[in-house]
Amino acid sequence: MRKELEAKLIARLRDDVVCVEKTDERTIYIDVKRAGFREATQIITAAGARYLCSIGYDNINRDGTLAMVHTFALDDSDQFVCCRASAPVDDPVLESITPDLPSAGWSEREVTDLLGLRFAGHPKPKKLVLADDWPEGIYPLRKDVPHDFVPQGAEDVAYQLDEAPPGTKIVPVGPFHPSLHEPEHFAVYVDGETIKGCDYRGFMTHRGIEKLCQTQVSYNEVPFIAERICGICGSVHATAFSQAVESAAGLVIPRRAEFIRTMMLEIERIHSNLLWLGVAGHLIGFDTVFMQAWRVREQIMWLCERLTGNRKTYGMILVGGVRRDITPDIAQDILDVVKKIEDELMVIYRAIEKDTSIHKRTKGVGTITKQQAIDWNLIGPVARARGVDIDARRDHPYAAYDEMKFEVPVLDGCDVWSTLVVRVVETFEAIKIIRQCLDKMPGGEIFVEMKDKIPAQRHAITVVEAPRGESVHYVITGEDNRPERWRVRAPTFTNLQAVPLMLLDEQFGDFPIIMGSIDPCFSCTDRVAVVDLQTGKSSSITKAELDAMSRKHLGSMQK
Repeated sequence: MRKELEAKLIARLRDDVVCVEKTDERTIYIDVKRAGFREATQIITAAGARYLCSIGYDNINRDGTLAMVHTFALDDSDQFVCCRASAPVDDPVLESITPDLPSAGWSEREVTDLLGLRFAGHPKPKKLVLADDWPEGIYPLRKDVPHDFVPQGAEDVAYQLDEAPPGTKIVPVGPFHPSLHEPEHFAVYVDGETIKGCDYRGFMTHRGIEKLCQTQVSYNEVPFIAERICGICGSVHATAFSQAVESAAGLVIPRRAEFIRTMMLEIERIHSNLLWLGVAGHLIGFDTVFMQAWRVREQIMWLCERLTGNRKTYGMILVGGVRRDITPDIAQDILDVVKKIEDELMVIYRAIEKDTSIHKRTKGVGTITKQQAIDWNLIGPVARARGVDIDARRDHPYAAYDEMKFEVPVLDGCDVWSTLVVRVVETFEAIKIIRQCLDKMPGGEIFVEMKDKIPAQRHAITVVEAPRGESVHYVITGEDNRPERWRVRAPTFTNLQAVPLMLLDEQFGDFPIIMGSIDPCFSCTDRVAVVDLQTGKSSSITKAELDAMSRKHLGSMQK
C-alpha cells in the first residue's frame, strides 16, 4: 500500500512530496509541502481511506513552523495514513480540507483557536474551543504560553450565532436545560414545531488536559488523567494513550495484561450501554425503562468496585500493562454477574421490542442516510445503525481482540430505533467477549517496566472502540519523559457535527432523543473555571479547598 500511495502522490504532486515512510506494519507517514497538502488528502481518500481527525503542533523553536497532521484509516487492510505539512509561523496558513471532508471542520477550527494556524477556504472559520472573550493573538497550545495562564476577561462579548433561515424563530436549548446532562448550547431554528436548522456552541468547561499532560506530568502519570477525560470511557482513554506510548517506545506488554484490558473495555461497554438505554427511556418519557436499565447496570458498577476498588476511574491501565490481576474467585464473580445481567437485559429487550409507544418515538426519527453518515464520518453505534460496517475492534485489532469471536451488528433503519437495537445487541456481544477473555486468558506477568528512555519526536496513533464509537489518540514523544503533543479525539467530537443534519425537518419535541441518540459526552474536551456571578471575578480552587468543600458537602448529606 505504501508504494502504491507513494507512486500516486509523486505522479500528481511531484516535488511537493517530501517523504513517504512506513514506521510499522500499520502506519504510513506522508510528508508534503503545504502547496500539495489538500491534494494529498484527496489522493489518500480516493484510495479508500476514512478520515479520522487532525492534529496541530508547535514546531516554532525547532524550525519556525506550525505543523498539521491529517489522519486516516484504511479499514480493509488495517492501516493508518498520517499526512503532515507545515507553515512558517509568520505566514501560518494551510489550505482547508473541510470542503472535501465536512467532519474535518472542527479539527481545523480547534487548531486555529489553540495554535493560530489558519485554513484558507474553511466554510465556517468561527471560534470553536476558546471562550468568546479570550484575547486575540494568544494561542494556549503554543509552548510559550504557560499551562496555568488565565487571561483578563472582557465585557459584552458574546458568541455570534449563525443567521437563522427566513421565517424561523430561535429556541435556545442550553447551556443548562432539563433534557441536557452537561453544559452545551444549541440555538434551534424552528418554523412552528419543525426544526429548520441549528447552531452549536460548546466547549464551555474545557479542562486543558492535553496542555497539562504536555507540561506537568510524566508518561506514567498520564493514564490516570486520561481516564478522567470521560465519566464513562475511563479505560478507553487510558488504554488508547498507553498503547500509543507503547507503540512509540516499541514496548511489548504481557499477553495476560492485554486480555485484562480487553475485559475492562467490555465491562465499560456494558455499563455505558445500559446507562444510555436508561437515559433514552427517560428522554421519551418512559421512566420504567430508565429505572430497570439502571437497576441492572448497578450490578456491574459494584463488580467494578470489587475488581478495582472503584465504581469508576479504576486506575487499572498503566503504560506497560495493568495494575491488578484477575484471581479465580474474581473470575467466577465476573461470570456470575454477567450471566445475571444477560438474563435481565433480555427481559427488558423483549419488552422494548414489542412496545408500540417506543416504536412511535424512535422509528423514522433522527433519520439520515448511509451516504450522509459516510460523508460526515459518523462512527460507533450511530454509524452502524445507518448501515456503515466499521468497528475498530475488528478492523484494527488491539489488546486481545485478535483472539475474540464476536458479531458487529449493522442495521439499515438509519434512525434512533436502530441505534437502540445496535447498542442492546452489542451489550450481549460484550458479555460473550468477557467470557472468552476469562476462558482463554494466559498465565504470566501483567506488567512490564519501560526501562529505556523513549526517543523524542516519534509519532504514534492508536484507536480504541469506545461504547460511543472510535476514540483516536495521537502522541508525539518529547524530551522530558512526557509527550510533546498528545491529541485525543473522543467519538462525540465527530458525531456531534452531524446532529444539525439529524435534526433537520424533525419535530422540536423529538430534539432530546435525537440529540441523545448519539450518546453525547460534551465534557470530553471541556475546561473548568470558577466565576463569582456577583463580582464577575474568576478564580482557581486548590486541591485542599476542593477537598474541604467535598467533606463539607458530604457532612451536610449525612446529617
